[in-house]
Amino acid sequence: MRTLGVEEEMLLVDARTGRPLPAAEQVLRHAADRAQAAATDGAVTGPPMIPGVCAHGAVEGEFRQQQIETHTAPAAELDDLRSELWRWRGEAVAAARECGVGVAALATSPLPVEPAVSRSPRYLWLEDRYRLTAREHLVGGCHVHVSVASDEEGVGVLDRIRVWLPTILALSANSPFWQGQDTGHASYRAQVLTRLPSWGPNDRFGSAAAYHRLVRELVRSTVILDEGMAYFDARLARRYPTVEVRAADVCATVEDSVVVAALCRALVETAAQEWAEGREAPDVSTRLLRCATWQAGREGLGGQLLDWRTGLPEPCWSVLETLLDHVGPALEAAGDLATVHDGLVRVREEGNGATRQRALLAHTGQLADVVTDSVRTTAAPCPGRRT
Repeated sequence: MRTLGVEEEMLLVDARTGRPLPAAEQVLRHAADRAQAAATDGAVTGPPMIPGVCAHGAVEGEFRQQQIETHTAPAAELDDLRSELWRWRGEAVAAARECGVGVAALATSPLPVEPAVSRSPRYLWLEDRYRLTAREHLVGGCHVHVSVASDEEGVGVLDRIRVWLPTILALSANSPFWQGQDTGHASYRAQVLTRLPSWGPNDRFGSAAAYHRLVRELVRSTVILDEGMAYFDARLARRYPTVEVRAADVCATVEDSVVVAALCRALVETAAQEWAEGREAPDVSTRLLRCATWQAGREGLGGQLLDWRTGLPEPCWSVLETLLDHVGPALEAAGDLATVHDGLVRVREEGNGATRQRALLAHTGQLADVVTDSVRTTAAPCPGRRT
């Protein structure tokens, strides 16, 4: 079974006022101290190490001082992935709490913020090169890594999953507010990312050589610094033998993240089988996929999505059911079908992150309450685990 892991980019906030805080350096120091103490005590636990893949989870820095990133160890079973997500959200929350800071799994800040760049040469280069675009940039994604056997298989996967990634975005949408305003989008993060020159869907590559040639050309252009700034909505990971699906907003809850990750793994497995059988990748224009991504970010689960097969708008849940039919055999083979089915039923009843944020604002009238609720949800203990 293909292993999978998840990276989550989350906000650091004043839990009382909801304002983002530039506290990443302090939080990371506390996280490192906690990790060292756990290693010394022999308390490091988790799924077994898998050679060639990130062997353990972590709390790490990101582009902005107002955010941190967690990543899980690779897992083959969804129960293990769920435990890893709870564990590393918990580690981030505990380290932040020691600094008097809250952690919020929100893909944009509902309240006004002046983002502060993290002090690394790479991030300083990005801010100098992209100027206002970089200075205003503060978004959080959920990046799902799924193992592949080779770059050739990985590119075969990328060519075949590209048509489904707008649907993943719509499901995960968790960023309706920006700088104190309702944007009218379910995922305004997706809109912000379009300002980056390398973001979004690509044409079909056809081969690993073509993929790597494009990345080299982008680096040589000096528009991006290195291959890590090829911010495609799905790409070959730099450090791990994985496809990295980057389309999703950071999810409001662990259970939402698990559903998104399971669907991504099923998409990768289905696409890999099609590639191995020599089946042609869907011939859909990148321009249409950009429109589909815009529509998914605009509507989320509250309206219509573009059906890539026809290019026409369809009810969002009809498109999601089409996705579920497409990956159903892979979900069943992995033992994930029931989890995904139940998760989608729950999301249909309760809404995704964007729906919940707007509902809470309608109830209280205060954007600070949206952040406070996210801090509480993000810090919730794993069910069945003693706190």
